[in-house]
Amino acid sequence: MAMLAGIIGGTGQMGRFFAEVFEGAGLEVIVSGRETALTNRDVAEMADLVMVSVPIRATVGVILEIAPLLTRDQIFCDLTSLKVEPVRAMLASRAEVIGLHPMFGPGAVSLRGQTIVAIPARCVPTTLERLLSIFRDQGAAITLTTAEDHDRMMAVIQGLTHFGALAKAEAIRRTGTDVDETLSFTSPIYRIEMGLAGRLLAQDAGLYGDMLLMNPAVPEMLATFAEAVRALREIVESGDSDRFQAFFAENAAHYASYLAAATEETDDLINHMVAR
Repeated sequence: MAMLAGIIGGTGQMGRFFAEVFEGAGLEVIVSGRETALTNRDVAEMADLVMVSVPIRATVGVILEIAPLLTRDQIFCDLTSLKVEPVRAMLASRAEVIGLHPMFGPGAVSLRGQTIVAIPARCVPTTLERLLSIFRDQGAAITLTTAEDHDRMMAVIQGLTHFGALAKAEAIRRTGTDVDETLSFTSPIYRIEMGLAGRLLAQDAGLYGDMLLMNPAVPEMLATFAEAVRALREIVESGDSDRFQAFFAENAAHYASYLAAATEETDDLINHMVAR
């Protein structure tokens, strides 16, 4: 008998994406949403695999709503960008618990080349492999970690990256610099940097706000970032070339294993942009 996958929030973009993923693997899929006949309770009581795909701020509340309904024979997952609190909430159920974080947006057309972070909080190996093989078979790479390590890493990958892009956008806005005018002076690398900021600002402020505001590991990361900015600014304002060289060399050494790949990857992006 095929597994029945139930997605709470399955009418949203990411919920619909994973519904297609499961259907592509031959699973029957049911969903609940604001306008569906099925309720969250229906999905929790009917599905073998229960996946929560709702906004970050709503995730824990939805999990706690349905956790008492689940049995030991079910698999409980979520898709949110934070993991410590959602995983803790899911562990209040009797189900097997596997936190998931797809490292891509709902605009993805397939799992090929994408990364999914998985947190096997309480499950037997066969359950974990059964679920992850669905994603691997469709081209995804899987990273296994703990909820705590996930949130610390997201403070770098999401928190620091998004904070930096927003801070740069704010600095440009404060100077009154016209964005379109800068593009007529630009190099492809600058367009990539501006593209990251523009892509972020074209999306939902609530999503990015929650990534920054709700991850408890973010404030420490931002304090480190502020200190790094202060140190580099002091070097630049000093006009001391030797200090700058030392600063640069220390960071190049830390990135040494990635420098060749970074150059190759960005060269590919640049060549693609120029060829259009």
